[in-house]
Amino acid sequence: MFWDRLTGWFTVDMGIDLGTCNTLVAVRGQGIVLNEPSVVAVRKGTNQVLKNGQAVGWVAKEMLGKTPGSITAIRPLKDGVISDFEITEAMLSYFIRKVNGKSAITRPRVVISIPSGITAVEKRAVFDSSEHAGARATYLIEEPVAAAIGAGLPFAEPTASMIVDIGGGTTEVAIMSLADIAVCESVRVAGDDMDEAIISHMKKTYNLMVGEQTAERIKIEIGSAAQASDESSMEVRGRDMISGLPRKTVITSEEIREALQEPVGAIVDTVTRTLEKAEPELAADLVENGIVLAGGGALLRGIATVLQKATGLECRLADDPLTCVARGTAIYLENIDLWKDTLETDQDF
Repeated sequence: MFWDRLTGWFTVDMGIDLGTCNTLVAVRGQGIVLNEPSVVAVRKGTNQVLKNGQAVGWVAKEMLGKTPGSITAIRPLKDGVISDFEITEAMLSYFIRKVNGKSAITRPRVVISIPSGITAVEKRAVFDSSEHAGARATYLIEEPVAAAIGAGLPFAEPTASMIVDIGGGTTEVAIMSLADIAVCESVRVAGDDMDEAIISHMKKTYNLMVGEQTAERIKIEIGSAAQASDESSMEVRGRDMISGLPRKTVITSEEIREALQEPVGAIVDTVTRTLEKAEPELAADLVENGIVLAGGGALLRGIATVLQKATGLECRLADDPLTCVARGTAIYLENIDLWKDTLETDQDF
């Protein structure tokens, strides 16, 4: 304990929201210090990261879908879990070095958020990646818990708090009380599936191939889950599937809303399923407390309205939903000596 306190003066303990789309790092007392895409550019056929290990995050994201044959831009996390162990390790090393500084005397303690539905093998992969990337000790915190702390919910009190965290790879729906999860559902439908639905719609309707980045831009600019007063349109460029030549077309927010119905419907079903499993007393609390939305997917226009209609409960967006989980890990770090017995560590495996 004394050694931990002593080393704490010379190192930067950090909380990491290891997301499918973005990785955020928060430092105790400083808040969010890094927010970069979870993308790594490597030389094809190897795990050698380009630019002397620096082609990570924003640098690599700009290469997505635009790389020549000799380079591959990889997203090492799929559906919220590690799909490429070595690349995740390289990415974590880069982020930890960037935050901790090369001159740090000791290695940092790290709190990493994970989807609530992941297996023991997937947890082991997170521990190993973190350890090889330079962490002294690694603690795991479930995403809904981190999101609830970051959103300022009274999750430690004997009242029900409900969070819906719509990320890139997974949607986490949890009802919490007394500092723990009472009912939880984790579904691998989230922001990436919305992008896929847009890509598929463009193929079917316009015979136009668009990339992931374009689909994401369409979702952000004109995507919606419910009808809005300011319906708009945008110009989209891609490759014609018949002629093979570049071309552009104009699409409307109405058709994108239609395209997003399936992933949005899956998220709504998960929320209603979770509510059906809640104890009567917790359900009674939620009539008063409502539902809080977090994660990047919560920024989709009208998603709160759709959930409100489906559940009859008040739905509101957390402050800055994108950084909720990372802020939650930072608050956990501040109280780590009090709470670390409740977290999973590598000693548990």
